[in-house]
Amino acid sequence: MIVIRKYRNILFDFDGTLADTRQGIIRTVQGTLEHMGLPQADPKAVAATIGLPLTECFLRATATPANRVDEAAAIYREIFPDLAMDHISLFPHVLHTLSQLEQQGVTMAIVSSRHHMSLDPLVTQLGVVDYIPLSRVYGEDEGLRPKPAPDLALKILHDLDLKSQDSLVVGDTIYDLQMGAAAGCATCGVTYGNQSASQLLAAAPDHLIDDIASLLRL
Repeated sequence: MIVIRKYRNILFDFDGTLADTRQGIIRTVQGTLEHMGLPQADPKAVAATIGLPLTECFLRATATPANRVDEAAAIYREIFPDLAMDHISLFPHVLHTLSQLEQQGVTMAIVSSRHHMSLDPLVTQLGVVDYIPLSRVYGEDEGLRPKPAPDLALKILHDLDLKSQDSLVVGDTIYDLQMGAAAGCATCGVTYGNQSASQLLAAAPDHLIDDIASLLRL
């Protein structure tokens, strides 16, 4: 007999899972490099680092010297609203899915590598806040180790008094899935974000979906 597991809680990644932020991120990285007098980056290389802290992005995907990555991250955050906000949108079926999950009594939260400076306005502007209040939005500036460490997920579980065995982490990168598994949660990879199905399968997710609406069947 096949047992369908019902999840009471879902922790969502943001970039590449709820919102298509790729073009906004690439535009802002290139703008940062131009501001610093550095060569432009390969857009594919930048996209491959989405989900990691900004400093890691500049280290791995650009020619930014290691002693200037903090400067690059600060410039990025300053110019992001002007360069990126108009180039970010939700993926199909996101708001409908969140609405249905809310009606089913699922507790939802966001666990992101993005700082609150940009995360909170995006969650608000895109209407996600109607289903996931800012009090359940967690970003990199919580002062904890970033993904794939489990710290952010564990903090959410602790703060909201949620059980890991009842919780599902949904994300578009192996960093999200590794974080969720390390926190004792089930994991679900989405294939429409920044990493392919084959990349996600390397992290052995419990589920793999092509459309966020498929969460309603879990």
